Formats: sequence, structure tokens, C-alpha cells
Amino acid sequence: MSRPGTRLDSKKVNSELFTLTYGALVSQLMRDCDNVDEVNKQLERMGYNMGVRLIEDFLAKTGSGRCYDFRDTAEKIQTGFRLYLGITPTITNWSSAGDEFSLQFESNPLTEFVELPDHCLGLKYCNVLTGVLRGALEMVQMEVTSMFAQDILKGDSCTEIRVKFIKRLEDAIPAGED
Repeated sequence: MSRPGTRLDSKKVNSELFTLTYGALVSQLMRDCDNVDEVNKQLERMGYNMGVRLIEDFLAKTGSGRCYDFRDTAEKIQTGFRLYLGITPTITNWSSAGDEFSLQFESNPLTEFVELPDHCLGLKYCNVLTGVLRGALEMVQMEVTSMFAQDILKGDSCTEIRVKFIKRLEDAIPAGED
């Protein structure tokens, strides 16, 4: 039985459980891999695989259609962060060509209980997020690069992910179905 007046916020509990589980994953990767660069690659690869699958859920939940331009894509990415992580990054620093922008967020639920030791300064702790972006956008025929420009864990004032449009991918027709 619970005490009267004591209520747990299930969203907060789920967020904390997710954060701690992710931290355990990164910690295990650090023990299993030879170096920090390999851990960064593994996190990005995991994120990519998540993004490939997550896009279907995002499209189903939001009813989003095709993006009209890269600015529309940025707004849908912002919606995805709000939907799945409970944060709304600010879209800033557009390039003059309109093919690159930054996602900045003051808080990151993945880093809530994290402090990087000195021997892990090269670790891109949240590199899973850059992989999710790349994988999800590839599934909607957009090739992008994404990378961390700033990171709160490294002493920066905010976390910033740069997203750059590379090219629109052609729809691939499976072999034998032309």
C-alpha cells in the first residue's frame, strides 16, 4: 500500500529508468571496446538502427507527410525530440544555403546523472542521437550528417547537434520489381 499523498510521476520514473539504463549500456561498451573511438562508432551505429525503426512510429503517431524543405524537416525533428525525449531543442544557426542547422538544448535527459571521468573526454556520450537522426532521415530519402558541436558534459553551456543535408536519396525499387 502506498502512503496517502505520495504519488509517483510515471513519466519522471520512466525517464530516470531510461537514463540509468542508457548509462549502463555506455558503461558496458566502455568495458567491452578497446578505445573511446570504437565506443563512439558503436553508439552511432546503435542509434542509426533505432532511427531506421523509429521513423515508422513517428510517422504513425504524428500523421506527418513528406517534408517540403529542410526547414520543415528541422521542425519535424524538433517534434520527434519532444515526443520521444520530452525536450524541445531550439533550431538555430542556419547556414546561408539553408542546408545546415543546429539543434540546441539546455537539458538532455540522457546526461542527467552523468559525469565523464578524465580518461573519457573523447567519448561522445550521446552519439546515439546523431545515429537516430541519420537513420530516420535516410528512411525518408534524405542523406544527412550529424555531429555534436557542443556538449554540456564537456563543459559547454548547452548541447548542440549540427545537422547537414547531403543529398536526396532516390527511391530504391527492390530487385525484380521493375
